[in-house]
Amino acid sequence: MSTRHMTACALVALALGYGVASQASAGEIKIGMVTPITGPAAESGKYAQIGANMAIDEINAAGGVNGNKLTLVVEDDQTTNPGAVAAFSRLASQSDISVFLGSIRSTQVDAMSPDIVKLGKPVFIGGTAPQLTHQGNQWLFRCRPNDSYSARVIADFGVDTLGLKKWAVVHSTDAFGTGGMTALVAALKTHGLEPTLVQGYPNQSPDFSAVVLAVKSSGADVIGSYFTFENDLGIFAKQLKQFGVQAKWVGSPSITTSTALKLAGPSLYGTYGIADFAADSSPEAKAFDAKYQPIAHVPADNFGSWTFDAVHIAAKAMADAKTTEPAKVRAAILAIKGYKGVEGTYNFDQNGDGLHGYNIVRNDGGKIVFDKHVEYND
Repeated sequence: MSTRHMTACALVALALGYGVASQASAGEIKIGMVTPITGPAAESGKYAQIGANMAIDEINAAGGVNGNKLTLVVEDDQTTNPGAVAAFSRLASQSDISVFLGSIRSTQVDAMSPDIVKLGKPVFIGGTAPQLTHQGNQWLFRCRPNDSYSARVIADFGVDTLGLKKWAVVHSTDAFGTGGMTALVAALKTHGLEPTLVQGYPNQSPDFSAVVLAVKSSGADVIGSYFTFENDLGIFAKQLKQFGVQAKWVGSPSITTSTALKLAGPSLYGTYGIADFAADSSPEAKAFDAKYQPIAHVPADNFGSWTFDAVHIAAKAMADAKTTEPAKVRAAILAIKGYKGVEGTYNFDQNGDGLHGYNIVRNDGGKIVFDKHVEYND
């Protein structure tokens, strides 16, 4: 490496807030990652790995963390709760892994949580069920906003902007969907509204005709949804069209992902979504999307963005703490304020939640178009 290149990397490292040391002293810091490699969510797992590896390459090119290079150790969760628990157990047995990336699925994070407490090392998560960071597990750090915020944005946008008051709430019956449903029903109550229908469904359902007919019979003019898996959302979207349901649709972030757009196609045209990642929401998000698309061959979405941010935040915390000792890294994470990630600006609270707002987007002929960002201070 030339002196000129080393100087450039050092400047980048300083700008990012990471420590720099000579190559001779470089060691290795391992990051463990639980993600689907097989099963229905395997495509999302591929995107999550791309985001994490992009961050690792960026950090390592800038000198690493305190002179140490980052490496990623990945285990397959098989798109199941038992698979996620087993994957985390395999990673946890490796004592040289310093921090972890957990699941984007709340139901899997919930299943892993007892083992995370036992291990006592920082785990970054993408699951958005509010209760995950409110159950006394001090080792969970969320790199997406939780659904107490998404529910408020869905309700406020649907009622105040779209002017719709007859709601059907459709949700998975797992931790994520139940938490989102509960939060959305509560948010609608602040508008003086009760849903005309609250309809749950089990994950990996092959047919949504009964759910769609319930929505149609309810007379709802707007659907608020919390879908865990994009394959379920795709079936539901197509059957809404087949049964002629005309209600507007404001969905949780799964409605905005590249996988959902691919599976549902025109069935999602004209829908609205609450997205934690939107390429046009900030300069950081736009720059990430520009780097991500040539690698993933799809527009960036939350699968890659949250893992990209999580790796950068983990690196910053370890650099700030000047150690990988878990308690000191935990304190450094909680001290992070005003960090501009690609998902938004991180201000970690005492519960381990870093983000506190969502973007409103719409599906314009298959393209996700940014409308506005809504941030909450409470």
